[in-house]
Amino acid sequence: MAGKKTRESLGPIVSSEHLSHQARELSEFEFGLIISGHAFNRWIVRCMTAAGYSELSPLDVLVVHSVNHRQRPKKLSDICLVLNVEDSHTVSYALKKLMRLELVTSQKQGKETLFHTTEKGQQACRTYAEIREACLVDSLSTLGISPEEMHRLAGAMRAFSGIYDQASRAAAAF
Repeated sequence: MAGKKTRESLGPIVSSEHLSHQARELSEFEFGLIISGHAFNRWIVRCMTAAGYSELSPLDVLVVHSVNHRQRPKKLSDICLVLNVEDSHTVSYALKKLMRLELVTSQKQGKETLFHTTEKGQQACRTYAEIREACLVDSLSTLGISPEEMHRLAGAMRAFSGIYDQASRAAAAF
């Protein structure tokens, strides 16, 4: 059929074609990261809204789950490290908001401030988990990705984050 565009003739699906000189597949991957990141942020906010907390930003949701993780108190620096957040003031602001909502509380231990979830915060995380199971987990099974493959993909994404962190340090020294 003359004039019909094929997938190959259109090239990769990217948001910034002008960046695709040597590694078109990297631009395609980055576009996937962009839209996945925005979809993930939208999802976690809407899931937490369904759990009863419509005032939380994506970072707030990530912070409350991080603080709740394994029911152990966390330091601000550890939360930032785990979430790979460079600007600790944004996490500090999220913690203050979560304390105002009585989802998180703090206690001094020497020079350190430790944060932990309250019973209300733990319940919010449990409700979020139930909604996540109902709305997301079953849908993921339709992709046909095995748990082993999901594990491999998660490892690859963590490895990519290291490569992007290294590149950002190099760009800062440019």
